[in-house]
Amino acid sequence: MNKRNLLFFVFSIIIGTILAQDNRQVKNVILMIPDGTSLASVSSARWYQWYNNPDKPSLNIDPYLCGTVLTYSSNAPIGDSAPTTSCYMTGVPSRAGWVATYPVADQLNDIIPMNPMKAYQPLMTVLEAAKLTQDKATGLVFTCEFPHATPADCSSHSYDRGKYEWIAPQMVHNDLNVVIGGGAGLLDEKSKNYLLGQGYGVFQNDIANFHNYSGNNMWCLFADRDMAYDLDRDPEKEPSLAEMTSKAIEKLSANENGFFLMVEGSKIDWAAHSNDPIAIITDMLAFDQACGVAFDFAKNNGETVVVVVPDHGNSGISIGSNHCKGYGKLTKDELFKNVSRYKITANGLIGRLHNTAAADIKSVFKEYTGIELTEEDLNNILLCEDYSKSELSNEERMKGTKLNGVVSKILNSNTCFGFTTTGHTGEEVFLAVYDPTPNRLMGHVTNIRLNQYLFESMGLKTPLTELTDTYFAKHPAVFEGMKYTIKQDNDQTPILEVKNKKNTLQLRPNTNIVLFNGKEIKLNSLVIYVDQNNTFYLPRSLRNYL
Repeated sequence: MNKRNLLFFVFSIIIGTILAQDNRQVKNVILMIPDGTSLASVSSARWYQWYNNPDKPSLNIDPYLCGTVLTYSSNAPIGDSAPTTSCYMTGVPSRAGWVATYPVADQLNDIIPMNPMKAYQPLMTVLEAAKLTQDKATGLVFTCEFPHATPADCSSHSYDRGKYEWIAPQMVHNDLNVVIGGGAGLLDEKSKNYLLGQGYGVFQNDIANFHNYSGNNMWCLFADRDMAYDLDRDPEKEPSLAEMTSKAIEKLSANENGFFLMVEGSKIDWAAHSNDPIAIITDMLAFDQACGVAFDFAKNNGETVVVVVPDHGNSGISIGSNHCKGYGKLTKDELFKNVSRYKITANGLIGRLHNTAAADIKSVFKEYTGIELTEEDLNNILLCEDYSKSELSNEERMKGTKLNGVVSKILNSNTCFGFTTTGHTGEEVFLAVYDPTPNRLMGHVTNIRLNQYLFESMGLKTPLTELTDTYFAKHPAVFEGMKYTIKQDNDQTPILEVKNKKNTLQLRPNTNIVLFNGKEIKLNSLVIYVDQNNTFYLPRSLRNYL
């Protein structure tokens, strides 16, 4: 082959490779959410890792950082997990505490105009849309309890994130393929029996079956509610977030149609609420390891988009604080040496203190944190009303003084991290994306645009608004011209009964099971009831039975 032909051959290969990349199809989407993670939390984790591992100056997310996301509630710039992730999943901003549900309009304060006629409407999520219209596998991984706001946003609907009695059965009956996380104590027998009847592997505090179960559909839950912080975690009892992510991908990727997976680093947010820097840092690093699992799969698979984005900021954490004199000139050793000595989170330390006699408090603190407690520090612990081993009488202790606040203050006084609040904050959050196509989302975008990107990446065609109208229509519209009543059974559960000629349809909320002439029929979507407007939301296709 002469030189000219060789150059042409090489050029053809390069052009062919580029064109092949341009025509790549995305089959899977992995959405990774480090809950309540401000940018300073990421920086703290990166510095901590570099300080303790000089050969690891970077995080797994670093090569894919590409922008920021403006995230907010429908009527407030600062949101909690419920409305923020809800918007990522549905494309509609919502109110504080609302899970994948259209908000009540607040005309004076709504950031974008909201339609008052749509209040309380359950909203189709991208996870539900992928399952319903593409027959994709769906999964959730998290370290909080399963009905908590972020996993709930993907697979349930409620105007009150605290209504676990509504949210938990909805998540069970939404027929997700893989659910791994906390909340073993919240899966009741009725829900467990439904899952077992559908052929799921259901495991509660069973790490052996988590590792060894051969089936593809599984619910695997650990701890009564939330799982341990990664630094406090017993690996013999609870898997890491990276292990849970790997297991979910393994199971979901068996579906030839692809999958949608949401992975949440749930307790970064909880650590920020507690102003606990070592818990923030180590849970962020555990989350980053899970991101590494997702990125490795995506790069090898070639058909997977990975999006990493927090839902909101939290705590106003900073590296540097006024309580550290001259903090701007401190060395990395002076900034990160003390926190690197902490072998346990504040929450984990408090758990040990409750089992520690007053005389041994100083030695326990020294063992787990390297801190020499002062007499003032010790006295402040003894004064806590919730310290069960205190030698002081209840009358001598300070009402309202809790171990959590006192221990966190002691730990933070030995570091140079600062906090402005124990609540959420309204700054933009970071965006990291791996996309095998040229369509990678970049720059500063809104929460609504992020939803559009997830929708487009999944290859969804029918708009979410149209799917919402199809699967969550109001019962008067669905059964217009027919006789229907809403009554309550013995446990005060509302039941919609529809009659037409000789046929009767009975519907209960928060399930996919309906009764037609007394026979159970399984739907592929949920029936939702909203007590605020006494309305059932359900598939329009139910009319066909009558």
